[in-house]
Amino acid sequence: MSHPITAHDPDCIFCKIIAKQIPSRIVYEDEEIFAFHDIHPWAPVHFLLIPKMHIPSMAQVGVEQSALLGRMMALVPQLALEQGCNPYPEGGYRMTTNTGREGGQEVQHLHFHIMGGPRPWLRG
Repeated sequence: MSHPITAHDPDCIFCKIIAKQIPSRIVYEDEEIFAFHDIHPWAPVHFLLIPKMHIPSMAQVGVEQSALLGRMMALVPQLALEQGCNPYPEGGYRMTTNTGREGGQEVQHLHFHIMGGPRPWLRG
């Protein structure tokens, strides 16, 4: 079963959130990137960072997505601080992405969890 990169997948919950068909608490948005609060946070700060393009997982990422992923990673420190993570080195945050069933991926749209704030956390 092929999982292509597309502009939008009408069956994808994250694509519906990007299209504002499903409400979310937006953290950040530009032409290529969207970030929103997780509806079931594991930590005091927990938001998701996703590309607007429907990339199913890290398994589909190629060199063509280097600039997009680089921009996403460069946004993380700024967004983490804006959302309430304490500054490095005493503070900080955790970034995770799950890929495929064995990697624990539940939504088939590439997403990065950014979690931070004082411990202990619910999970993670």
